[in-house]
Formats: sequence, C-alpha cells, structure tokens
Amino acid sequence: MTVHRSDYTPPSWLVDDVRLVFDLDPRHTQVEATLSVRRNPAAAPPHAPLVLDGEQLELLELRIDGRALDAGAYRIDERSLTVDRVPERFELHTISRIDPQANTALSGLYRSNGGYFTQCEAEGFRRITWFPDRPDVMARYTVTLRAPREACPVLLSNGNLVDAGSLAHDPRARTDGGADRDDREWHWATWHDPFPKPSYLFALVAARLVATERRLRTRSGRDVLLQVWVEPGNEARTGHAMDSLERAIRWDEQRFGLELDLDRFMIVAVGDFNMGAMENKGLNIFNAKYVFADPHIATDHDFAAVESVVGHEYFHNWTGNRVTCRDWFQLTLKEGLTVFRDQEFSADMLAARSEDAASAASARAVKRIEDVRVLRSAQFPEDAGPMAHPIRPDAYEEINNFYTVTVYEKGAEVIRMLHTLVGRDGFRRGLDLYFQRHDGQAVTCDEFVSAIADANGLALEQFRRWYSQAGTPRVRARGHYDATARRYTLELEQHCPSAPGQPDKVPLHIPFAVGLVGFDDGRDRRLRIGERVGDQTRALAFRAGETGEHTAVLELTRARHVFVFDDVDAMPIASLARGFSAPVVVEHDYDDTALARLAAHDSDPFNRWEAVQRFLVASIVAVLSGAEPAQRCAPLVRTIGALLEDSALDPAFREQLFTLPSEGFVAEQLTVVDPGALRAARNGVRRYLAESLAAQWADAWSSHARREPYSPDPVSAGRRALKNVALAYWVDTQSDDAIDAAVAQFDAADNMTDRIAALQALLHTGGERRDAAIARFAERYGGEPLVLDKWFALQATMHRQPADGPVLQRVRELMRHPAYSARNPNRVRALVGSFCNGNLAEFHAADGSGYAFWSEQVLAVDALNPQIASRLARALDRWRKFTPDRQAKMREALERVSAHRPLSNDVREIVEKSLAA
Repeated sequence: MTVHRSDYTPPSWLVDDVRLVFDLDPRHTQVEATLSVRRNPAAAPPHAPLVLDGEQLELLELRIDGRALDAGAYRIDERSLTVDRVPERFELHTISRIDPQANTALSGLYRSNGGYFTQCEAEGFRRITWFPDRPDVMARYTVTLRAPREACPVLLSNGNLVDAGSLAHDPRARTDGGADRDDREWHWATWHDPFPKPSYLFALVAARLVATERRLRTRSGRDVLLQVWVEPGNEARTGHAMDSLERAIRWDEQRFGLELDLDRFMIVAVGDFNMGAMENKGLNIFNAKYVFADPHIATDHDFAAVESVVGHEYFHNWTGNRVTCRDWFQLTLKEGLTVFRDQEFSADMLAARSEDAASAASARAVKRIEDVRVLRSAQFPEDAGPMAHPIRPDAYEEINNFYTVTVYEKGAEVIRMLHTLVGRDGFRRGLDLYFQRHDGQAVTCDEFVSAIADANGLALEQFRRWYSQAGTPRVRARGHYDATARRYTLELEQHCPSAPGQPDKVPLHIPFAVGLVGFDDGRDRRLRIGERVGDQTRALAFRAGETGEHTAVLELTRARHVFVFDDVDAMPIASLARGFSAPVVVEHDYDDTALARLAAHDSDPFNRWEAVQRFLVASIVAVLSGAEPAQRCAPLVRTIGALLEDSALDPAFREQLFTLPSEGFVAEQLTVVDPGALRAARNGVRRYLAESLAAQWADAWSSHARREPYSPDPVSAGRRALKNVALAYWVDTQSDDAIDAAVAQFDAADNMTDRIAALQALLHTGGERRDAAIARFAERYGGEPLVLDKWFALQATMHRQPADGPVLQRVRELMRHPAYSARNPNRVRALVGSFCNGNLAEFHAADGSGYAFWSEQVLAVDALNPQIASRLARALDRWRKFTPDRQAKMREALERVSAHRPLSNDVREIVEKSLAA
C-alpha cells in the first residue's frame, strides 16, 4: 500500500503515559502494557474506534479501565487491533507474548549473543506491544524489566533508573501454551523517562555487559553519568567512544547552547544491528563497529567514524528527540539536520587537533572532500535512478526504504545551504527559535525553515523547493574575458533533469560560491560584481565566502543569470561552487591547462581537489574512448608530480588529491557503461601514473614511514594516508622492491591502518605472496568479528588478476567460511554487499553470473531480514545504464525476484520501481 504525505491526518487517539513490564524469555517474552489513552478532539469524532498497530503479537489479555473484554468486543488482523466502543479517556491494559529468538529481522525486540536488544525505528515498536506506532504520538514511559540474573545481569531502558531488586523465581503468570517456569533467580529494574517521546525512541537492553563510566559536569552545573556498555573483554576498546561522547556534549553546549537533559547517557554496543546506531532517548544502541576503536583492530577511518557516529546520535537528543518528526515523510527534519551537525562537529574536532591554522584549514577541507565523495558516489546516482525522491518524499510503500543518502546526505547539504545563506550567527538564531517554538513537539520541515527565515527576516519560499524536488541540479557555466574592457562575464544556467513523478522542474534557490584565479600568476582577484538583466547592469552586493573578498556567494534564483566582474586585470579562470556550496553538478569546459592551473594555485582547497578530479575523470574517459595513456596523461602526470613534491601541502590533503575517482563515479558520467572496459581504462591511467612517478611514490612512502607511537590525530593520520596511497601506486608498478616494502609493512605494522593498507596494495599483485598475506591476516584476526568484516570486504572487491578465477567464485567460497553468517548484517554487507555494490567489473560479468548470484542472495536474505535485503536489491536499480546484453540479463534477474512469493514489501518496492523505470 502506498502512503502519501498529502493524506496525513492527526492521530485519533493520544497516549500520555505508558507503563511497560517485560518478563524476558528467549521464545516466550511476556509484555504487559498499560496506556493512558484519550481521544484527540482535533482529529477523532466521538465514538471513533481505537485502532492500535501490532505485528507478530500473541494477545493474552485485554482490559479497559480494569474490565476484561470478551472476544467479540475487538478485532485483530495481521497489522492491527481494533476496539469499537471506548470511552473518551481510559486506561488500556494488554498482555502479549512475543518470540525474540525468532526475530531475525532485528526490528522490535530481538536476541544477539544471549542478550536482548531493541530497534524500534521506524516501525519496530508494533512488534513489541499494541500501540499507535507513529512519531506524532508522544508519551512518557516507565519501564520495568524482569529477567534471570545470571543470563541478563544488566537491565537498561530509557531515562533514569528508579529502582531495582531481586525476585525469588520466574514472575510470569501461567497461561495456556506458555513456557515452563524458570527456577533461576530473577531480578528487576525500573526506568523512567521524564520526557515525552514517540514509540520509535523506546529502547531496552538486557544482557551480560560491563560499563566504562565517566562523570561530567554540564554547562549549567549538573553532574551527569556517561556509560559505554560492551560485552566483557571489550572495555579497553571504548576509550575513544567515551572521549568522543564528551567532546560531542561540550561542542553542542558551546556551538548551539544545547545541554544534556538526563541524569545519565548510555551507549550500548551490539554485534547484530541493521544500522549504524540508534538515538533512543538516553540509551543509544550502536553497531559495535561504531564503538570499538583500538588501533590493532580499527583504522584511522574507523576512529573518525566512531567520533562522527557518536556525535550524530548524541546530537539527535535535541534534533530528533526533543523535537521530532510529525510523520516519516519529515525524516530529513531530524536526519539531514543532524548529519550537518555531525559534519560540523567532526570538522571542528579535526581543526582543534591540528598543529597550526594552515593544517586546521586543510583538515576542514579534507573532511569536506570526504563528505562530498560520499554524496557524489551514492546520492547523485540515487537522484538519477528509479528510487529518486526529494529529501522530503511525497509517497512511500515501505518507510525503511527511505533511510537513504538523499534524506541524510543531501538533506545535510540543504541545511548547509541554509547555513551559508544566513551565516553562522543567523543559523544559531534560527535554531534557537526552532527550539523555543517546538520543544517537546512533533513538527514538519516547513516549521524548521520558517524558524530560520523568521529569525533572520528572510523570505525562503523558493528555497523550500529543495524539499519537494528530486534530482541533482546542473549548473552550466560559460565565461568570456574582454581584455580591453578588463571585464569577465559569467553566464550561469540551472536546470534539473526529470525524476519519477516529476517531469517538469522549476528553478531552485542555489547559493553558488565563485572566485577568479589569475591564469598566469594563479592569484585570486578581488571581486567587483554586477548582474546583467536585459540591457541593464546593476551593482551587486554579495555575501563573502570563507575566503573573504576573493569569494562571492551568488544566489541563483532564475533559470539564467549573467554576472559581470569589473577591473579584472588579466585573463582569469573561474573557480566555481567553491567549497561545494550546493549539491549540484557544475558543467564547465575546462581544458587541461586550466585544470592544471587550478590544481596548482586555487586558494579554495575543495576546488583545488576538484580540478584534479576533473583531470582524472577526463583522462579515464579519454582512454576508455581509445586514447593511449602515455599520450593522454602526460599533462596529468606533470600536475600530480608537482603536487606530490609540494611539501607545503598537508599530507592528508595530498592523499585526497591522489585518490582516483571510483569506478562507480566515473560510470555515472557515461551514457552507456561497459564495466570491464571502464576498469581497464581506469587501471590504465592508474598504472601510467604509478610507472611515470615510481621514484617519487617510493620516496613519499619511505619519507613518511617513520616509526612513532600510534595516534589517530589528524596530523599522524594524514602522514599515514599519504604514505599508504604512495605505497599502493608504487606496488602497482609490480617492482620487487615495492612488493617487498608492502610485505614488510604488512608484517611489521603496529596498527590496523598500515597493515590493511599493505594488504590492499598486495591484492593487486596476485601470486603466492598475496595469498599468504590473506591467510596470515585471517589467522591473526580470526577472533575479531569487525576485522574479519574487513577481510571479507577486501576479497569481495578484489580486481581479478591474470592467474585468478572469477572473484564471484572466491565470494561463494567465503560464504562457506565458519565466520560467515547471513543472519549478521555486518557480515552480509561486508561480503555480499561489497561484491554487488563495490566490484563493478566482476559483479557485471558479461555472462550474467553476478546477477544470478544477486537474485539468489536477495531472496535468501529477504527471508531473514528484509531491511538488509532491500539495500542489497538496490545494486540493480541503475540497470538501464549498462550495455544492452547486460540490461537483458539484469532485467531477467529483477523479474525473477519480483515474481517470487513470499516477498517482503521492502524488496518488492525496490525491484518493481527498478523494472518500471
């Protein structure tokens, strides 16, 4: 069933208080729920029926105001419980039974390694008890957990601990078909959350865990307790997560004036989790990969990801919990805003830990580049495919399918544009007004934009189109320099391709940052700007960008603008969309010379990187079209070589400059994709860079291969990044010295960053030394699940070497490895997901074997966990971009999955939209 945003109606019934009692058992957990319910006079007429959501629940008892209802007084179907005649205000009491052990979907209450955990976003609470499971029904919760003490010594829920104690025996009432009593000692704990919250923020944890703790005094002088709960033996790996949490709390106090509002804040790590983490009020449940940060098992990227995700989930305490979504169409209200906040937090933390102002600026630029890489590699393709949707969708069939990079990452870019338009102080004023108006409410994206607009006296009606239009806008730029008049004219045209259900688009409000770089001397020009409208040119007051008077933030609001830059003393090169000021594709005909100049001199570090990326993409596409690498890439080699020798550049920034665009990103620039040919062209460019600069790569590796105690700080991480990208290029020359260096680094590394980088370089060599390293890695880390995920993923994304068989053959062998489990989302993502989504040429083998494997795995995983299966299903949603022979085979695979019964709504929506594209 399709749900439409236009059909929203307020809830008929409101719930003020919820009292829950859980008697936890692997197969027969009993849930007693008491709800204080009242009719919503703004929505429901008198005598409206009570309809509660519920799935996979066995109802044992139903009472209203203490009176048991007979079977004729209510109706139950697969999704709901309906009671026809209820008072205006009443107390609803239910007892239900659920089976956590059978819950492989990991939505609701489920088991993991002997413990009990919950995941209720988006609609998991209905698998726990009967409830109006929608985000605009907010209630206060009091929760009592009862379980055998030995099996579950730790009992946690949202809010503050009220009381705890012991029980002599199993407290469950005997019911027909119920479990036998458990004679072990039981215990109980009661928790109370003082803040109203929607049911999706409910959480409980009952398991054998240990905590690391820290006391913290908030800005207002309150003492609070921070806890990170993990399975015994993992305590030493939580220090970075705890430090990140404290930094996030302090940053939110200083940057936005927002303070932790509970007496304690808890993070719990679990090995089986569909997502990265969940912001349940006061009790965040995390995928363990975003908690553990030990240099022996975690890379520099992992350390950064832990800090980012810890920050993200903590920041939800206000942007998502205190103010939440009215309905799931407003998901970007909390997610886009909170992604922006965690990006700013990470950038500030990197800058704060840098050596000086220059390295701080570089660290911010590297963070921005990393965020844009994600957007371009994942969100831009989504915007161009059958699942394209605005950041605030208008319709969905399965809400779990809309936890997308569009809602999150593009949503964050929309927030960033607002931040650009009103400035840092103006954005803070807007956020203050937002909380002043809406604290404790479930609201919409429009109400957020209104707060920003009203706090700054702006009209943002046109800007709101970003919330309703799908697709990636394109800005076409044309420039002309008149030397006699000392005038540069820049014409900018915006258009947005059609998207499903949106054939016609209207102009957006786009902040577009521009600078002018001297063609000969590379210096920024001071900007004096006018805008030409018809025959008239008027002086333009512009907002300065981050580089001050040398960057203008132009506001594009029409399909076409013409800007005139006066007093330009020499031919300039336009530096466009500086800092990636808007999530758009910039179309401009730079030649190699202009790109080389920008790469060498642009004062905007993002556009300096962008120039190199354009250079690389142009070279790969040219080689794909038949050019010889030696002929096409000579100017590129000179540019890369100069940057490699420029010691004034931060090492982390140089690593970004030298990292090739992914095959997937290049594929999106092509009309028709032949994945094998694309891989050959990209590898050809890479090998030419490697061989042409072999001595410099070797020198860059050796000069940064210093032995020093491991630290994840940005300076040390930057040196490792540059060293390891240099090693990878050097190994690509296949020289014995380079391979010896990689093996030596692999064996001697005292941290996962260096060891896995060496292994990854060796994967491109083939032969016995590669295979021996793969085996030694598995032997060394056989007891480390998160490291084995890396091991699986590396092999799933290998490029086939001449002596190898198909990578799919290796993937199938790895699926028989004792450590592989289709029930564990991390493992499925690492092996099956990495192959289908991250190994373009091997997955899209011409014989269609990858597509047959895809359909087999989508159906197998769908039977266990529809959310994970639907994400895997997305691997074929761009099937029309490929060669006709591949299209036919992909369509067959999609039709095979579509015809299968049973099939979850999650997967069905993906494959049917893909086929209909």
